[in-house]
Amino acid sequence: MAASKGRRLLWHGRCWFSQTESAVPPQPPDSLYPPVVASATAKSKAAKRRRLEHFNQRVHAAASIEEKLRLYGQLQRPKYMVYPQTFALNADRWYRSFTKTVFVPGLPPRAAPAAAKAPGAVTPEAAKAPEGAAGAAPQAAKAPEPGTAAPGAAKTSAGTGPYLDMGELRSLACDALLQESFYQNKKRPFLYRDQDHTPGPFLTQLVSTLAAFLCGRNPLLAASSLDLKPEVNYYWHHGEEVVVHGHRKGRVDPVRFQIDDHPHLQIRVPKQLPEFVSLESDLGDVPVIDHKPSKLPLFKKQYENKVFIGSKVADPCCYGHTQFHLIPDKLKRERFVRANLEDQIEVVYRANGIASLFAWTAAQAMYQGFWSEADVTRPFVSQAVVTDGKYFAFFCYQLNTLALTVETIQNNPRKNICWGTDSKPLYDVVEDGNVKGFNDEVLLQLVRFLLNRPKEL
Repeated sequence: MAASKGRRLLWHGRCWFSQTESAVPPQPPDSLYPPVVASATAKSKAAKRRRLEHFNQRVHAAASIEEKLRLYGQLQRPKYMVYPQTFALNADRWYRSFTKTVFVPGLPPRAAPAAAKAPGAVTPEAAKAPEGAAGAAPQAAKAPEPGTAAPGAAKTSAGTGPYLDMGELRSLACDALLQESFYQNKKRPFLYRDQDHTPGPFLTQLVSTLAAFLCGRNPLLAASSLDLKPEVNYYWHHGEEVVVHGHRKGRVDPVRFQIDDHPHLQIRVPKQLPEFVSLESDLGDVPVIDHKPSKLPLFKKQYENKVFIGSKVADPCCYGHTQFHLIPDKLKRERFVRANLEDQIEVVYRANGIASLFAWTAAQAMYQGFWSEADVTRPFVSQAVVTDGKYFAFFCYQLNTLALTVETIQNNPRKNICWGTDSKPLYDVVEDGNVKGFNDEVLLQLVRFLLNRPKEL
């Protein structure tokens, strides 16, 4: 009896103890096992989505711009090589589709007034040269001597400083042209090297002379960097395709593109040029081309994925001002005329301007930390001059978006915008030391490009 009574007390005690513990129930763990996620190496859509999310997290978490660019171009796959200077027919429409660019004929409406109000603007009276002055000898186009007055000389604007003398600008351009095409005794150029013989040195001399002459009126040029034959690269994704050959046959991959550009000259500046229109502006439609890029034709190659503006990330001149491209001898106008392809002459200029400016401006945006998954928050602006040494075409580009991948382009209404003009001759002919038919309008537009600068300057 005593034993049973003791057990009962112990049982009651145990019950009382258990009831006391149940007053605060323990919290069960959330999960004893890790979450179930898709395999990182499988071929399923969930696995592909997981790999993409992991890649985006790594790029977002990169500690520096250099590390972000390294991760962005780390995976090497065959990609289409886009050539800004191409023989392909109607290449400008394809390039607009690859880069989501709207082409607007003419120049931006704000570019000309902004340049005209600058301290170094050219007076309308000085820009209108007499007919005889355009075809006169360079001695007649020289700047007036100190202390003497000349027609069309520099005038003073109210509160902004002296205007430029168009006669002096014309003299600088004619001197550079005659130096390379008349005064020097050059040998006959090699085959397909005519552009390196006269037009190339003339363009170098013209741009460097005008930039040095105008840097007093544009402080941005005084702090700029002039690159001779630099390298510009940009790598991006746009669209999807099915892998046809190899061990990855049947998989869906993004369509990869790479531009490796080599402008003749480019000017980089430490401050960004002002925007032409707002970031969300819609000035037209982008061509939709459903064919594969290989039909253009474009060709694939696997090599380093590179994003480069012509200088390293640490360079203070990390923004683009103006590029100068020289049309190669294989794409000169006479060859298109002989082949009855006169309508393709301007296509060469437009394709060069669109592809080169997109690559340069997009690379500048990536140097500031933007990419396809972190789109730009402000427009990026660059300018370009495409020439064969005689005919000049002018282009302005505003980058409004980098989100061109299949995942980011669906809900992205932004479009990149490119303004451009048809090519016009700077002069007619050089005979007996005289420049005949000099076109002041082309020179004036070149000066306006060089005088473009941010509003605070």
